This record gives sequence, C-alpha cells and structure tokens, in this order.
Amino acid sequence: MVGTSSFHGLLDTLVRKQLIALDVAEKAAADSERAKKPFLSFLVEEKLVDAGQVAVACSEEFGLPLFDLSSFDQQQLPNDLLNEKRIAKHFAVPLFIRGSRLYVAIGDPTNNNALEEFQFNAGMRTEAILVAEDQLQSFITHLFESDSSALALDDFDEEELSAIDVDSGTPTAPPEHEGDTDDQPIVIYINKLLMDAIRKGASDLHFEPYEKNYRVRFRIDGILHEMGSPPAYLAGRLAARLKVMSKMDIAEKRIPQDGRIKLKLSAKKSIDFRVSSLPTLFGEKIVLRILDSSIAMMGIESLGYEPEQQKLFQDTLQQPQGMILVTGPTGSGKTVSLYTGLNILNTPERNISTAEDPVEINLSGVNQVHINNKAGLDFSSALRAFLRQDPDVVMVGEIRDLETAEIAIKAAQTGHLVLSTLHTNSAAETITRLINMGVPGYNIASSVSLIIAQRLARRLCEHCKKPESLPSEELIKLGFSSAQIADSPQFYQPQGCDKCSGGYKGRVGIYEVMPLTETIGRVIMEGGNSLQIADIATQEGVNNLRKSGLLKAISGVTSLAEINRVTSF
Repeated sequence: MVGTSSFHGLLDTLVRKQLIALDVAEKAAADSERAKKPFLSFLVEEKLVDAGQVAVACSEEFGLPLFDLSSFDQQQLPNDLLNEKRIAKHFAVPLFIRGSRLYVAIGDPTNNNALEEFQFNAGMRTEAILVAEDQLQSFITHLFESDSSALALDDFDEEELSAIDVDSGTPTAPPEHEGDTDDQPIVIYINKLLMDAIRKGASDLHFEPYEKNYRVRFRIDGILHEMGSPPAYLAGRLAARLKVMSKMDIAEKRIPQDGRIKLKLSAKKSIDFRVSSLPTLFGEKIVLRILDSSIAMMGIESLGYEPEQQKLFQDTLQQPQGMILVTGPTGSGKTVSLYTGLNILNTPERNISTAEDPVEINLSGVNQVHINNKAGLDFSSALRAFLRQDPDVVMVGEIRDLETAEIAIKAAQTGHLVLSTLHTNSAAETITRLINMGVPGYNIASSVSLIIAQRLARRLCEHCKKPESLPSEELIKLGFSSAQIADSPQFYQPQGCDKCSGGYKGRVGIYEVMPLTETIGRVIMEGGNSLQIADIATQEGVNNLRKSGLLKAISGVTSLAEINRVTSF
C-alpha cells in the first residue's frame, strides 16, 4: 500500500481534504495511467469525486482564482492557438490574451507541462485560471464538436491532409475517373484550402478559372477575400478533383451540376460542403458552401433579434396553425432562422416534415425530404404527401410557384403550422410577391401569421473598434430620430487587428418582424400595395430593416458604414 507521503500535488490535496479515500485514489491513479487519461479527468468521468468541491479545494490550496466557464464569451478565444491535439493532450484551453499574457483554463493546478507548452507555442507568458473539471470537459467537447471555426490548420501535417476521409453520401463515381485525378499535390492543396476555410470561419469557397489566371476566394463574414492564385493550367485538374470529391460526373462539363462533400476529420467530427459547378468561358467554376450543423443549436438569443421581435417570433411559433415566412436575398441568413425555429418546435409531441432543396443540415427528430425535380419530386408533390402523413409542422424550403403557395396556404388554413421562405426585399413586399404569383388576397390575410425580413451585418471586432463622432444633423439624415440622439449615443467604426478581418468579426442579424394584424389584413383584401402595408406596419410599431439596423449601431454591435451597406435609406 502506498502511503500518503508518496502522494504529491493534486493527489495529496484530494486525500488530505478527504475528498477521496486513500485506497480509491491509489486504484484510480493506476487505472488512469493505464487508460492514458489525466488523473483528474478520470476521477470526474468515473464520478469518484465532486468536480465543484475539487475546484474549491484546489483554489484554496494553490491560491488560484476559480473561474465560471458558463459565463465566458467564446468570441474572446484566441482561435490561432486552439490546437485540438494540444488541448486534448493537456486538457487545458487558452481562453484569452491580456497584454502580453495568455490565460489558460485548467482543472488540475499542478499541470505545469500544459502551461509550459502553451507558453512555448504562443511565445508569451501564461497564467493559469482554475475551472471545475466537469465544466472544462463540457467546454472542450462543445468547442471541438460544434464550433468548426475553432479548428487550427496546424492540427494536420501534409500526410494527414492527403489522407483526410471524403464521403459524399451519394453513389460513387465510376472508378475509371479516380485515376485521372489521383494527383497528390492537388489533393493536398485542396484539402489545405478546405481546412483553412473552416479555420477562418468562411461560409463559401469560390474556385474561378479565367483566361490567364485562376483565383480562389473565401467569403468571410459576407465579404469575398482572395486567398490563392494557382497557375491557370491547373484549372481542369482542380475542377476534376473537386467533382470527384463531390461525386459529380467529371466527364460532363457542359451543364451545371450539384454535389455534396463530407469531410471526416476524426471519428467524431465531420464537416459538410454543398458543391455547385457552373460551366464558364474558360472552364468550370466550382463553389462550395460550408454547412455548419451547429447553427440549428445556436439558440434564438444569439441571432440578433430585438427583445420584442424575439418574443413575437417565439409566440407565433407556439401557435397551432398559420404561416411564418422568412424573406431576404441569398445569403441573408434565412436558413438559420428556419432551423432555429424548427429546433424550438422539435419535441416528441410534434410531427415535423420538411421539403428542402437541398437538405443542408440533418436534424434528428425531423422528417427531411430532399427535393429531386428530375425524379418528379418537387415542392408541391412533397407538400401533398406531407398532408397525408398527419403533420403538425411543415417546412417548405422556398415558395417558388403558385402551386406550392396554394398547397402551403391550404395547410396553414387547416390546422398546420407552416414555415417557408421567399426572396423579397422587405416584409411588405412579400405580400405583393404572393399576389403577383396569383394567390388571392383573402387567402394571404387568413393564413399568413408573421413575416420576417432579414439581412446579415458584420459585427465590429471587440478588440479594436474605435469611437466615431458624427454631428446631429448627419445622424438625422441617416434616419435617427431626435429622441435617439438626445442621449448622445456612442458610435464605433472598424479599425482592424490580428484578431479580425478589416475591423469586423462574425455577423449579426437585422430583422423586420411584421405580424399580419387585422388592419393589415383589411388593406391586403382591399388591394393595397406594399407602400400602404409598410406605412401601417410602421404606425403599429414595426421597425423596418433600416430602423433595426440603426439600433444595432446605437448599441455598438456594428458600424454606421455597415448599416448603410446592408440596408437602404
């Protein structure tokens, strides 16, 4: 039997403070070593100690501050230092940088090796922050299973990059095509670009051939940035490799094609890409959309709704019938709003069916149908089938024609909650669009419950944004009321630093949430136009996109220049 004198550091502390029995500690020490797991992590996983009590005891014993990770803003994370292998090895996470010091969250205060390795790799002094081990485990799991932006490219060496598993989930292309693109440098180059896009938080990758050059661009926070310029003669090989990965027909170069890539980074982590090819004058342009499954779990609080807008959306979602329409141009975040609503509604008591083109994110508990026009499965036929399957909630990816609109409206009028999207510029113009399709005004007034128009604006970087001063006359011209500027609000403008892209980091939604009230319903049935509907909505207290954007500028979330970019006066 090993005596207590042979225990040091954390073991000694736990035994002396009677948080664990000596014999249990001895056995756990041996078992954790065999399992190649950190001792404290092993104790918490096996429920041999209470993580909260251990954290308090260690804080007192080692004089370290005890930190609550549940209130930590992940925007402060130094993404460039989030190396998954290093974090898993030491069970420690670099949380933030203050001045020339890196602060690292640890559960075991004797884990000096972690601090030394992070210090070496960051090139700055490290300070330990003590957190409860169970909180740390949950934080790390969430970080690397749902936050794709936390991946660091240096987690993968050249050999690993070339061996990344690719699975499209669709029938495999003819084997003879594989040899045409079995080009190791091309494989590594494309895999590096995909990993870099994930690390930078890009939403899309554009591979573009031109007569004398080739360009690769990433869309980051809604803005395209050029990231590479390989030789033009590689255009065909790059396109062929991407088409093989997404299981397209590489012999067909005359028509557009669609595909899908699943990039398996580890046993528990994979990233999906939606792929589109387009024949252009000098070759095929390939665009990849990164599909982040974590958006369905973001929570409505993080989307940027004003409190009254959020309440209106949530209240309408709880209605047993009616239609909620989300509108805006491509890339305005409509999919995020729809999936967030579905996630709120996704309970065992509800039967939810969706028709999507394509299905972007898999939701457990939701019956999702991938539209296949070639096989005759379009939105209208899927909707008809849904109504024979006892649905409570129906989601239609997009209302594109009168037939789909009529079936969706019939569903909303007969005891179903229907969610869908349209491409329009404002909430009021959505009514005009439906009428132009041929939907009678009385059907719109009796079925549509709520219309949400939205845009995405870039968030100002919290590390480098600087104050901006404008005269009152200029603010009035921009759309502010006298009451809004009476309190002398502080505005900010972008500056740029090593933690952001041009002074911005991330995006936030700007919304116009318009309920179809009795007054608006009467105007619709009387043949009123979108301007009349918008005026009444304003009188009833609905903020249009411009006003909602100005509120974001007042709160310091984004800049006036960004609001001017995404909304009209």
